[in-house]
Amino acid sequence: MLYLLTEFSGGGDVFNLFRYITFRAGGAFLTALVFGFMFGQPLINILRRKQGKGQPIRDDGPASHFIKAGTPTMGGLLILSALLFSTLLWARLDNPYVWIVLLVTLAFGLIGFADDYAKVTKQTTKGVSGKVRFSAGLVIAALATFAAASFHPPELTSQLAFPFLKDLLLNMSFFFIPFGMIVIVGSANAVNLTDGLDGLAIMPVMIAAGTFGVIAYVVGNFNYTTYLGVHFVPGTGELLIFCAALFGGGMGFLWYNAPPAAVFMGDTGSLALGGALGAIAVCTKHEIVLAIVGGLFVVEALSVIIQVLYFKSTGKRVFLMAPIHHHFEKKGWAEPQIVIRFWIISLILALIGLATLKVR
Repeated sequence: MLYLLTEFSGGGDVFNLFRYITFRAGGAFLTALVFGFMFGQPLINILRRKQGKGQPIRDDGPASHFIKAGTPTMGGLLILSALLFSTLLWARLDNPYVWIVLLVTLAFGLIGFADDYAKVTKQTTKGVSGKVRFSAGLVIAALATFAAASFHPPELTSQLAFPFLKDLLLNMSFFFIPFGMIVIVGSANAVNLTDGLDGLAIMPVMIAAGTFGVIAYVVGNFNYTTYLGVHFVPGTGELLIFCAALFGGGMGFLWYNAPPAAVFMGDTGSLALGGALGAIAVCTKHEIVLAIVGGLFVVEALSVIIQVLYFKSTGKRVFLMAPIHHHFEKKGWAEPQIVIRFWIISLILALIGLATLKVR
């Protein structure tokens, strides 16, 4: 919205600053951060009054989690509110990629909100049916992938790009839509599975968002793509504003989610943020890089899949408990120890993801 102020610019004045994506990204970050600090505690107070007993705790989970009973959930509303307000304020609203990612985020957030609401009101760990959530997610992801593909340059439409083999493109034809659906829905559910300890999910999401903000800015700039040898996707640079807003909103939320958490993000936040990362990857043609940058989420999801399949076939467990962060809890690791080590892993993976921009 503030980009419209450039119409009053004669060049070289303060209004001209709004032409620059980097300036607006900085503004988006600060706006979302301040928003989080201002409205975080009031929102927590409201959630605590409305929810009463807070988020139900699994009976089969680690014993240390029972002390968290009564902690309100749906804290993702804080992140989404800060993200929405900041993005609408600082981004160019004539950019289709901004709307694709924003609508995917809000749609998955709505699914998560319905699930959280069902859990809180019925005081059960089972919310909305998994089939319903999964089906709704597939529909949203299909529409988003189709929309993104329609705005991609003709030479990149339905093509799969490879991070280390930059001249190689795989024409997926109509299979690109199902592929994009898997990326977006898989990312949403992987982040959702990761959100099991105080602060565990939000920092890796922020790291991934920061990484993809850089990637989006690079692939949306012709000069950078020419120098680095990556594919040029016009318009994606504007997604840096969205990523900066996500980072700022996430930091504001982390202030209240740091151990011991005063609020949980719930499915409202985890599904929305995971869906956002998947949508950004599809828009920027960096779907495979998401598997690298979000490697922690991939491992968390795989640990659940492996556990379920192995238990069904043998009646035994590979991990003491899945997702894998609970396995380490069962082994005696302290919660902050697991969280910080997983943060470090996420940062390393993000650096590897950024390195793919330079490796030829």
